Amino acid sequence: MLRYIASRLPSALVVLVAASILIFSLLRLVPGDPATTLAGPDASPEALAAIRASLGLDEPVWLQYVHWLGALVTGDLGRSYLIGGRITDLVLAGLVNTVVLAVAAMLLAVLFALVVGVGAVLSRSRTVDALVTGANTAALALPPFVTGVLLVLVFAVVWPVLPAGGVPPAGFAARPDITVQYLLLPAVCLALPVAAAITRFLVESLRTELAQPYVLTARALGIPRRRIVLRQALPAALPSMVTALGIQVGTVLGGAVLVEAIFTWPGLGQLVEQGISRRDYPVVQVLLLLSVAVFVLVQLLTDVAHAALDPRIRIGGSL
Repeated sequence: MLRYIASRLPSALVVLVAASILIFSLLRLVPGDPATTLAGPDASPEALAAIRASLGLDEPVWLQYVHWLGALVTGDLGRSYLIGGRITDLVLAGLVNTVVLAVAAMLLAVLFALVVGVGAVLSRSRTVDALVTGANTAALALPPFVTGVLLVLVFAVVWPVLPAGGVPPAGFAARPDITVQYLLLPAVCLALPVAAAITRFLVESLRTELAQPYVLTARALGIPRRRIVLRQALPAALPSMVTALGIQVGTVLGGAVLVEAIFTWPGLGQLVEQGISRRDYPVVQVLLLLSVAVFVLVQLLTDVAHAALDPRIRIGGSL
């Protein structure tokens, strides 16, 4: 397994380096200047030049990139231009909230996919299949800002049983029951498109497995369909589901920005929005690169989990 993991590391490093170059370059193409924002509209050219020099913005772009990358390697994320403070502190302040929200959303998505996907295959009912297909299509078609607003209107305004936004005042660990109330709406909103995607993938994988010769043999031996699905088809379909789940991490990271804005959830998504609106290059650079790093790490862990569930992958990867 260690050799298999080592074979995946070079490509992951290449992706991170390429992403750092792309992120750094594209942000410089965004209209606006942090020095102008800091100095104000009435600042003199001398004041603007002094601010640009203090921020290192007067250096060539390639040199700015080298300095930034060197600082990242040493663990120095730098300081925010406009939000204020060390970027490390800003990231840590929002990281816990975003991780809690993302993990809760992924758990809800997996639970929904297993229950609905397996239930749809076991039922063999056209009505159930049509309902599952329609629900999946609606969940994928509706963007998070629509489902988020609808959830708030229904469960916080029309039927006020859950908080409309924010985080538990006393922290996540103080009162688990209160935490669930604050977490439920944003987690459901973030989980819906992910759950729909992996449910559709799981249903198709299970149907493919049920058409395999070993299933026909099991049926001929009189083994109940329920047992075949749960003990044979489902374990065989899980590696593909794990891969699909890893791909959906990008959906979670992208949706977190909108969901946190809708539910005033103080996480990294809100920090990204603040950094972009204020042209705070260092903050946005770090957060975008962190998103890519998380996505690459999850893909690596997904490959490892897939290899653990399917020995053929490890053999093909030169275990």
